[in-house]
Amino acid sequence: MEVEVLSNKENKFLRRNEIRAVVRHAGSQTPKRAEVREALAKALSVPKELLVIDSMHSLYGRNETTVYAKRYIDKEALKIEREHILVRNGLAEKKEAQPKAAKKPAAKAS
Repeated sequence: MEVEVLSNKENKFLRRNEIRAVVRHAGSQTPKRAEVREALAKALSVPKELLVIDSMHSLYGRNETTVYAKRYIDKEALKIEREHILVRNGLAEKKEAQPKAAKKPAAKAS
């Protein structure tokens, strides 16, 4: 798997870098999010605990995946990330949905 970083833009307000990259995976299937996260962290020389893969897109028949990732300055800055994205990246546990209360039938007026 080969990683090519296309852009690495600093966002000082949100204390992160926004990264666009292309992952080439010739002769194999689209890599898993965890594999891409590890390869991108290695290519950028950053700890993978501060790297979040936001989206991955592959085109049919191509051995390339475009990746949008965010590298946060510290774990405190990571708290602004959406919960489901953190769960997908293995940085948070999935919360169980609360069961909805059953509706009571309306009383008939006589």
